[in-house]
Amino acid sequence: MSLPRIGITLGDPGGVGPETVFKALSLLHSLPKISYVLFGSSLVVEEGMQSLGLNMEIESFDKVQDFSSPSVSLLEIENPLRSIRKGSPSKENGKSSFLFFERAVEEAQKGTIQALVTAPISKHSWNLAGLEWSGHTNYLSQLHPQALMTFWSDELKVALFSHHLPLKRALEEIKKEQLQDFFFNLHKAVEDIKPGTFHFLVAGLNPHAGEQGLFGSEEQEEIIPAITFAQKKGVDISGPYPPDVVFRMALNHPEKIVISLFHDQGLIPFKLLCFEKGVNVTLGLPFIRTSPDHGTAFDIAGKGKANPDSMVAAINLAFELSSGLFEFSP
Repeated sequence: MSLPRIGITLGDPGGVGPETVFKALSLLHSLPKISYVLFGSSLVVEEGMQSLGLNMEIESFDKVQDFSSPSVSLLEIENPLRSIRKGSPSKENGKSSFLFFERAVEEAQKGTIQALVTAPISKHSWNLAGLEWSGHTNYLSQLHPQALMTFWSDELKVALFSHHLPLKRALEEIKKEQLQDFFFNLHKAVEDIKPGTFHFLVAGLNPHAGEQGLFGSEEQEEIIPAITFAQKKGVDISGPYPPDVVFRMALNHPEKIVISLFHDQGLIPFKLLCFEKGVNVTLGLPFIRTSPDHGTAFDIAGKGKANPDSMVAAINLAFELSSGLFEFSP
């Protein structure tokens, strides 16, 4: 019987992604007992392990005959890297990190891997490489329009109605119909992985959630009608709650997910509380995708200072969320 396989992309070679991956995998005895498939290049692997003084056994994925015991293998991706430039964005790093990710997504869609963990990429590097996508979730959203950006930790869970948009545009997106679609998609996604578990708390947009129209009309005109409609359709949802208290309502209540209406509303409290062990989870895909909630941290890249806790949490959560979704066959 083959073990489940989780893919791990190495992220931007100039950031801390490779370091966190190798530090996490050096703790293999404490990770789920499965097969790990790295998507990257031998150049990045060799440089990363040498800089950390690690001597980890990593096989070529194409040569692995037996997936019945825990292992780490590398699926070599052709890329433009000839050397590794640490600590700043670059065209070569951006193109390479995208190629690692693109191939991993292809293999996830084919079922070669059952879940995908992505090390951080640099949006600036992707832009320098001429790529049109602003990040992992944006790319996945074009393949799967129902993809949802959520953030998970033991202390707090947050789902973002919109994410990488200018604030003015994000506010323009807050319409009843779009909110209804989002509520239903989120409900379906969490029901697929943990039925009957979660209750959604919707954050208001304005101070005091509008104070019944005194501080803004969006709650009355757009948000409340969408919540009411979703409730009538069986979605376990309530709100809108004042944005300055809704996160306290969900804190240390693992069954509650705060729905934030724009990027910073949800991620400021989440990263304040959960930066070291928070996990970015893309829901609404035919596979589970997780990622550390931090970025490339160019300022400490190559210095051996990166904390792997968020990567370890991302691997553990990928296994937890995907283990009930798939049948693993020989």
